[in-house]
Amino acid sequence: MNRVLFEQFQRTEKYKKICDNYTNGKSQLIQGINDEGLAYLACNLLNISNKILILTSSDAKSRKYEESIRAYTENSERIQPKEFILYNVDALSKDVDYKRANLLDNILNKQKNIVTASINSIITRVMPKDRFKESIIELKYGRNYDLNELRSNLVTLKYERVDAIEGVGQFSVRGGIIDIFSPSQANPCRVEFFDDEIDSIRLIDLKTQRSIKNLKSVRIIPCSDVLFKKEEIKNILSEVEKDYSERQNKAKLSKEAQRNLKNLYNSYQDKLMGGMSIENSDLLVPFIRESFTNILDYFEDDFILIVDEPEKIFEEVKILNESFNLKFSELFEKGEVFSNQSNVYLSNDELLSEISKRPFISINGKEKIFRAEDSSHMLFKEAPSYYGKIEDLSKELNRLKYKGYKVDIILSSYEGCRKLYNLLNDYECTATLSKDADTAESGQVVIAPGDLKKGFEYYDNKILVLTENEVLGTIRHKSKKTKKHKGSVISVFTDLKVGDYVVHEHHGIGQYVGIEKIEVQNIQKDYLCIKYKAEDKLYVPVDQMSLIQKYIGADSEKPKLNKMGSSDWIKTKERTKAAIENMAGELIKLYAERKVVKGYAFLRDTEWQKEFEYKFPFEETDDQLRCIKEIKRDMERSVCMDRLLCGDVGFGKTEVAMRAAFKAVMDSKQVAILVPTTILAQQHYANIVDRFRGYPIKIEMLSRFRTTYQQNKIIDDLNRGLVDIVVGTHKLLSKDLKFKDLGLLIIDEEQRFGVRHKELIKQLKSNIDVLTLSATPIPRTLHMSMIGVRDMSIISEPPGDRLPIQTYVIEYNEGLIKDAIEKEINRKGQVYYVHNRVVDIDHTASKLRKLLPEARIAVAHGQMSERHLENIMVEFVNKEYDILVCTTIIETGMDIPNVNTLIIDNADHLGLSQLYQLRGRIGRSNKVSFAYLTYEKDKMLSEVADKRLKAIKEFTEFGSGFKIAMRDLEIRGCGNILGAEQHGHMLAIGYDLYVKFLERAVKELQGKILEEDIETSVDLNVDGYIPSSFIENEEQKIEIYKKIAAADNKDDIFDITEEIIDRFGNTPKQVENLLKISYIKSLSKKLHVKSITQAGNTVNIEMYSASDLSQDIIEFLMKNYYSKISFVGTSEPIIKYKLESLEQMRILMELEEFFEILNNFKAGNAAMEEKHEQI
Repeated sequence: MNRVLFEQFQRTEKYKKICDNYTNGKSQLIQGINDEGLAYLACNLLNISNKILILTSSDAKSRKYEESIRAYTENSERIQPKEFILYNVDALSKDVDYKRANLLDNILNKQKNIVTASINSIITRVMPKDRFKESIIELKYGRNYDLNELRSNLVTLKYERVDAIEGVGQFSVRGGIIDIFSPSQANPCRVEFFDDEIDSIRLIDLKTQRSIKNLKSVRIIPCSDVLFKKEEIKNILSEVEKDYSERQNKAKLSKEAQRNLKNLYNSYQDKLMGGMSIENSDLLVPFIRESFTNILDYFEDDFILIVDEPEKIFEEVKILNESFNLKFSELFEKGEVFSNQSNVYLSNDELLSEISKRPFISINGKEKIFRAEDSSHMLFKEAPSYYGKIEDLSKELNRLKYKGYKVDIILSSYEGCRKLYNLLNDYECTATLSKDADTAESGQVVIAPGDLKKGFEYYDNKILVLTENEVLGTIRHKSKKTKKHKGSVISVFTDLKVGDYVVHEHHGIGQYVGIEKIEVQNIQKDYLCIKYKAEDKLYVPVDQMSLIQKYIGADSEKPKLNKMGSSDWIKTKERTKAAIENMAGELIKLYAERKVVKGYAFLRDTEWQKEFEYKFPFEETDDQLRCIKEIKRDMERSVCMDRLLCGDVGFGKTEVAMRAAFKAVMDSKQVAILVPTTILAQQHYANIVDRFRGYPIKIEMLSRFRTTYQQNKIIDDLNRGLVDIVVGTHKLLSKDLKFKDLGLLIIDEEQRFGVRHKELIKQLKSNIDVLTLSATPIPRTLHMSMIGVRDMSIISEPPGDRLPIQTYVIEYNEGLIKDAIEKEINRKGQVYYVHNRVVDIDHTASKLRKLLPEARIAVAHGQMSERHLENIMVEFVNKEYDILVCTTIIETGMDIPNVNTLIIDNADHLGLSQLYQLRGRIGRSNKVSFAYLTYEKDKMLSEVADKRLKAIKEFTEFGSGFKIAMRDLEIRGCGNILGAEQHGHMLAIGYDLYVKFLERAVKELQGKILEEDIETSVDLNVDGYIPSSFIENEEQKIEIYKKIAAADNKDDIFDITEEIIDRFGNTPKQVENLLKISYIKSLSKKLHVKSITQAGNTVNIEMYSASDLSQDIIEFLMKNYYSKISFVGTSEPIIKYKLESLEQMRILMELEEFFEILNNFKAGNAAMEEKHEQI
């Protein structure tokens, strides 16, 4: 914002009066000011006070103020309301708790701050600010701390102890190393102790778990705004007991209510006495409410309190209290809450006295609630709009300049500012162009880049601020680039747990039993124990881990165990190899054919294209930009494009496709978009019409929602070239349709078309550019192995402005369901209710009708006829129903932004990947969305379901449940891309081995020389393993073993050593030996050594074949190692090497040096031969 405008405003009499009133402690009323004006006023007031709180009636308004203020200053924050449930919850997402704790910390410690808050975000009680300050743990380099005390303090601050940190609010301890992720930090930190002294503090990268930066100190703040002291817990317990016995004696309770009350009492007793935390601890605050306070107390005494429309605020308080009391009395009857818990919220009077005990500024108040001591009127108006008519704008600006106005025009990019500056110049309107919105420019009309969304006019002072909204008639939603805490999609599946299925390349599928330490002749080594059919066991040395992969197949099916030594596995492998080679052969042939066919080379981007892309109202993700670039590059070549675009629903594939379509239309080509269902056609059509508004492009839709007459007319227009873009179902494949000049075919979800349609598609795409979209993500490894066979672009990051989905795992409870649905319907939203049994789905719907007689309910499931189902879905999209009771059919592809609550009953029956996909159906708008995963009350769960539920509980933000779900989904994605038959082969041998074979087949068919897979076994009298005292957690141990086994050269070894020291501390001797063995092994592989075995002081080095031991090498060895070496000549020759010492470290150093020299000699020889050949 132009600084001159601030200075000019601050010189006005009205502003000075506001400042004087504040200094003299007078409350005042300001009228006539609009939302944009209030944000502007608040930023000006930062000059006289460091802390400002703006109190609003709704969260939407609070968010709006936060955005407007952020356009002027960085110091803008919002208190988020707590989503509050009166029931006992098993697990819930704690995202809001972390943000609130971080905000309280900022209020106490940041120099300048404007905080916006809705009344429902400050209506709950919080701990006193002194307790918050005392709870903060400050760790400094070089100081001494008691590690055990630190651990228990973290638990008190509501941190959760885990094996490896995955997200905020967690900590992990490994020996003297402790990792902590505080809500106040963007990255977790790693604190390393030497005895009791802090040896180093480092920031770590969540994805790699490696250090990135050293720190001198770190602050660890609480994870919640509610923490209890030990004596308070005692008080709560006695209050609960008092409450319970009073209820028992006094009221006449029904049997059910008595039972509920007893259960509730017992669960509180158990949890509090056992030192466990209760998930929604706000329910405990009312028992000791005297020792808690409200958020206003966190501000300094001289802060400015701005109350925006007080009447509306207290109307909202009334509504909140009424709905709470209604709910409360209903639960009170049933014995599901204690009487004390009616005081969870601050009362009307408490809030009134809190606000009026300090001077405040009331905005547009009617003086019914507060009496202000002074009042003023400031005329802020909405700025006029020009809808992109630059000529009108320039005339108006010249008129305003003549009247003595100061005008600031703020656009979202400097590029846009330059364009407008040149355009205004053309219309003889001079302006000043500024690179930075914060500098003081003296011109009358200043154009500068900035983030302001909406302008205003301050009439009294002749100030006018215009933004993109007024100048062009569109707003660009720049999403704030947030640091991604979520762990990215796992690229290697190293997390082996006991009981997991594994695939051994030579022996087949077995079950992993655990790591066993075996001692042979006083030498200790770790082996992985794998159980096969008929209880056979195989012990695999850890240095041969690369032969083992975790079995990854479908998430619900268990594979059959193979029998060791039988031919079954060999046959399965051969069968799969043949099928893969066939498929790869076909794909390569197709790929080669496509590359020969001459296609149309599209021209470079036009100005219109740039403008079209600029009008996209969101910030593109890096993935989107990369995919757009790849697609345009393909289109501009004269070779036919055939690209696959993968990405989860809602990750912005449609925008990428639309840009490609726009590019094609700019070259006067037609575009066909082929989709599998009528609903998708309808959705795509609506989106495209909306996005292409304002361009002379004719868009049509072909589906059964068009009459026969309309369909015929559209087909005729397409044949004559009158329609530019057509969206349609398989009707696009009809014989009558002969496009005049088709340039691009976009196919959505190709795997959902039948065989006949696929054949027709094949004919249609023979010599045009094709872009196929798929909503199932695929693993990166599969993508890599398909390079040169299939062009793929992958979008794997979600858009930045997605709000997290508040997830609850909870026992099924009708009251809760009713609450959740009413809450959604009240905010004009819709609900998915997933019940995955067709048999009694109608019964479930009628139960809901009884529960919510007002709600409009529809039922949808896969056994309905396609027509019927589509009609219901279309009516649901058009908001004719509030609730859709359905099976899991909604998991594929529908995108309805108005549905923001999902309820799943019997969630323990569904697979994790299904839950992941279902949950992804909501949370597509800027509202907070809710997912309730419920299970039946008091039900004895089967072991599988119990495990699944535990995983679901970890499912909230970044539990391991999330990762498993992602992986299952990706594997399903492979099935979609490879086809059903290949998917079957993949399940037979496991994903990793499948990809390995696929990669080999592709390379072979492309004529690349394949390095043979050489596996060297090393058996030396050296202790090489990871002691349990060094890495306790078995999964982490396996992960490190796997990394060591995969090392290929000296750099890899250095890198792994660095990681081990960073994550676990200094390496013990056994681990150093293991790293050296791994390096020796990687050197031997290059020399084609089959095995290295030690017998006494002799090491036998066996080669794969006689050809691997050339005459040159023999001569070299005889010359340099004559006394130490002898040969055994067979088809697999052996070099016998005599050791100088039997000390473990010396053995390894000697062998390392020997193999390095031998490798250098071999490499030198190869280079010489190459030179000779060239000559």
